[in-house]
Amino acid sequence: MRHVKLFCSLFAALVSVNAHAVSYPLPPEGSRLVGSVQHITVPIDNKKPLEEFAAQYGQGLSNMLEANPGVDVYLPRGGSTLTIPQQLILPDTPRQGVVVNVAEMRLYYYPPGGATVEVLPIGIGQAGRETPRNWVTSVQRKQDGPTWTPTANTRREYAKEGKTLPAFVPAGPDNPMGLYAIYIGRLYAIHGTNANFGIGLRVSHGCVRLRNDDIKFLFQNVPVGTRVQFIDEPVKATTEPDGSRYVEVHNPLSTTDAQFNGDEVVPITLSSAVRKVTDQADVDTGVLDQAVQNRSGMPVRLN
Repeated sequence: MRHVKLFCSLFAALVSVNAHAVSYPLPPEGSRLVGSVQHITVPIDNKKPLEEFAAQYGQGLSNMLEANPGVDVYLPRGGSTLTIPQQLILPDTPRQGVVVNVAEMRLYYYPPGGATVEVLPIGIGQAGRETPRNWVTSVQRKQDGPTWTPTANTRREYAKEGKTLPAFVPAGPDNPMGLYAIYIGRLYAIHGTNANFGIGLRVSHGCVRLRNDDIKFLFQNVPVGTRVQFIDEPVKATTEPDGSRYVEVHNPLSTTDAQFNGDEVVPITLSSAVRKVTDQADVDTGVLDQAVQNRSGMPVRLN
């Protein structure tokens, strides 16, 4: 996480990658494994930071860092191989509306009556300004060209850093909420951004942040009244119809400064739902232990 903090402070199914999302054919009920891992070669004369590769392939920065430990955030080495984590386990939730898994920093959208699930990377709330973790709500309203009225506390925080924040920010390209906002509940929104970083990071004041093409896609497709579910599941597991078992482990959200700075490992506890998969007699416990240690954010077969 130390590289992420520095970066932020400075500035086996068919998968379709669009400008707005990674679209997966929806598997039948009883199956939750979708997609496949990709590997790309960084151009020899590369001048692009990791964020640009993440955006190109519909990933957040955290997803790319989990899948590529040790990669240079600022300038991936020319000629090196990057792993694109486009295989995943769908959350164990109703396949309905919007599902936000804050732990993996991904948003899942199930179009009504559709045969796909659209997966988009997100930025979430800073420590102390948390994005909801266990909540079911709905889309209350949508705003094309949102304005922003920072709270007094937010303005004071900026002032402590020597920054002056206006009491009101009009709609437009300079608005931190971007060009579109989907309001959920009374206090939160899913919105765009005026920055070219922050997706896959904990940088917002509690809302869900998306890249501009992604929020435009959601804005155009998600109607008012749509169900929205927030979960916090760093570990997902599935037993597929053919009997194969998989686990997908992400680094849980840090709760202390030591964890955020990388000086302390965030502990992982397997939920009862995950243990229904991992406690089976045919699971290779050595592979499971290694998956929990690696936290690659990609499905690992256990049997």
